Amino acid sequence: MVENRVEQELDFELKGVARVAYRLIRSVLRLAMKFWFRLEVTGGENLPADGGFVMAPGGHRSILDTPSVALAGPRVLRYMGAESYFKIPGVGWFLRTMGGFPVERDATDRRALKLAEQIINHGEPLAVFPEGTRQQGPIVQPLKQGAAYLACRTGAPIVPLGAGGAERALPKGKYFPRPRKLTLVVGEPIYPPTAVQGARVRRSDVTQLSEQLREALQALFDEAQIRAGQ
Repeated sequence: MVENRVEQELDFELKGVARVAYRLIRSVLRLAMKFWFRLEVTGGENLPADGGFVMAPGGHRSILDTPSVALAGPRVLRYMGAESYFKIPGVGWFLRTMGGFPVERDATDRRALKLAEQIINHGEPLAVFPEGTRQQGPIVQPLKQGAAYLACRTGAPIVPLGAGGAERALPKGKYFPRPRKLTLVVGEPIYPPTAVQGARVRRSDVTQLSEQLREALQALFDEAQIRAGQ
């Protein structure tokens, strides 16, 4: 049953009205980010042009990070989202159109990771915020190991990204964004020590890759903050 649900998610493609809606929403979003937040992307050439990879944004400080990261490159990023949101009329369609897919909150992490693994193996980029929920301050917080595990499991690279300026524009607990400059700095891909697709993942490899990712994210976050004027 789980496998069937995974395949159903992977078969979802932007067609007809959904494709037109995606392009329209993306265009409006890009204009808003450019003129209201002066969004600047550096290092976009580091994003793979094809194949699956894990996009790992660091410095997750605002809900603005999700739409801005979606504009880092031309490809559609897939995102995990609580299944309850996808059951809301209209909202579910919108989330799917923008690349989201549902995950049951009360299900085990194993199912969510399996679904994410299938997405990457299907050749699609998957955005995973390794700090988990929104944080505060200039230090990248201890990372969840999901991004590193997925990279080790699939052999796909992790593309680290630093997001700067969003905490000033719309900090956690606030509801009205201020016109502050947002910056994204995309780093070079980090390849897992175990690059054999489907091979058994060693905990030491995940830990090593996660620490390598944390160091890269801190450097990129620092640069993004400087570029954003902080």
